[in-house]
Amino acid sequence: MPKPSLPRRYEGGKQVAFDAQAFLDSAGVAKKVVDFSKRATIFAQGDAAKHVMYIQRGGVKLSVVNTTGKEAVVAVLRPGDFFGEGCLAGQPIRMGSATSTAPTTVLVIDKDEMIRLLHAEHEFSDRFIAHMLSRNIRVEEDLIDQLFNSTEKRLARALLLLARYGKKDEPQRILPKVSQETLAEMIGTTRSRVNLFMNKFKKLGFIDNKNGLEINSSLLSVVLHD
Repeated sequence: MPKPSLPRRYEGGKQVAFDAQAFLDSAGVAKKVVDFSKRATIFAQGDAAKHVMYIQRGGVKLSVVNTTGKEAVVAVLRPGDFFGEGCLAGQPIRMGSATSTAPTTVLVIDKDEMIRLLHAEHEFSDRFIAHMLSRNIRVEEDLIDQLFNSTEKRLARALLLLARYGKKDEPQRILPKVSQETLAEMIGTTRSRVNLFMNKFKKLGFIDNKNGLEINSSLLSVVLHD
């Protein structure tokens, strides 16, 4: 049986982004589909790490809790993102928790099946590695942001990142629902501080929440301002 080809789509003569979902379907990867309600625990810190997951719809918050019970958000993921990949590097237990931020559907792929796929399909492997490296760079940037930037700049940057500002594809101006509590956890501050700056951004025309949270590219001026 011939190997499945990696799906490519062309629009206007140009190749568009690799479709991981289409490839996972065409390659006959052994997987299961699991639905989660909003704020459901997908896996908890300390659980056995046995699967890699791929978000079909919804959103996922990755967080860690210290010994005193304080939670820090590591990343907020969206459809098209993988998570739980630590098991591929021999991580026996989950180092953090994954929680759905909206009604969410994920593909659950067994660790051994994912390893087989990465060895067998080199282009998919290249894309997956690039995806993980990009996310790790983002986490490092978030840490630097926490250490050196003001709360206002951190919030502006978080909103722009959630809107995927600067991506090759068009940024999503209307954000999926994200609470002020989650934003506060992401940037290491309090909900009241987030509320203060969200109101300021709204008055300045950087954001609009009449029909969902709409991000104006002018918000970048907050990040660039010294």
